[in-house]
Amino acid sequence: MSLTQVFLGLGSNIEREVHLCAGLDALAGFLVDMRCSAVFESQPVGIKSGPFFNLVVAGHTDLPLIELDRRLKFIEADNGRYAPDRKGLPLDIDVLLYGDLTGNFDGLILPRAEILKNAFVLWPLSLMAPERVHPLVGKSLAALWQEAQIDQVLAPVAFEWRGRQLTPPGL
Repeated sequence: MSLTQVFLGLGSNIEREVHLCAGLDALAGFLVDMRCSAVFESQPVGIKSGPFFNLVVAGHTDLPLIELDRRLKFIEADNGRYAPDRKGLPLDIDVLLYGDLTGNFDGLILPRAEILKNAFVLWPLSLMAPERVHPLVGKSLAALWQEAQIDQVLAPVAFEWRGRQLTPPGL
């Protein structure tokens, strides 16, 4: 089976380092050539909670889209996402891009609309794949970030995973 390039958005606002590292560890178990963006702190969008840590992960997978999404839901569940008594969002993982697929796939809409709406998605995505063209808009991610007029404050934060600093100094 051939490999498909995927971009995933991760976020957490509860025990942020613990849950993001757990999510990254789980993803590393089945993504090939996995790379991580810098980590950014952002204020919540659409919910009342504490600040989030967000990042984007790129990699390749042989999993069909629906199976990949199912695995992501299991990883979220393992981190308490669906616990009835949870407060906040321990771990959220979204498929942003899956190859060049566009459309509605059993309720999973690609490319994910948040790419164009949320700075905490577009900025790290544009840093990871600046030349990649958004399949619907037809512009590079770097150009989309330069043109973006998104009223959200982001702050790069120091974050270490498996002994590697994900956020470069001076970003």
